[in-house]
Amino acid sequence: MSETTQNEVTTVDLEAISPELRQVIEFDQVPEEMYQMVTSIHEVSEEAVREAWDELPASAQNILDNFEQFHALISVSQAFAGINVMEEFPSIQLPKDMTEEDKEQYRAQLLDKVLYDCVKDMAKQLKKARRDPILKRDFKDVFAK
Repeated sequence: MSETTQNEVTTVDLEAISPELRQVIEFDQVPEEMYQMVTSIHEVSEEAVREAWDELPASAQNILDNFEQFHALISVSQAFAGINVMEEFPSIQLPKDMTEEDKEQYRAQLLDKVLYDCVKDMAKQLKKARRDPILKRDFKDVFAK
């Protein structure tokens, strides 16, 4: 990865990231402009995602081959959810007396909640996939070679 100024786009070499994350990026056809966001999320979210993985029953964990697949799925999901929040934030009607600092804090809290909900939702979907053959196949298809 290269150092950039604010006007340059950081390029991410897909060969330099985990094979699982690369597979999800390619499968979901993530736009190249999002690669940096996805990889950043992937790097900082491992601990929280690991906690969610460890809390899953083994039968749910067995839907995927390993934690890295779960982590990759969540990283891409969080990136898309994060972009949605950032795009929608300007249209949210906030109190007129809110300071810029309060608005930034609210936006950070909103983003944290959305990212947390992505982890929770993916864990829920994985549990559901134990009894839903179509959902189970959807998970497996992402990592089919």
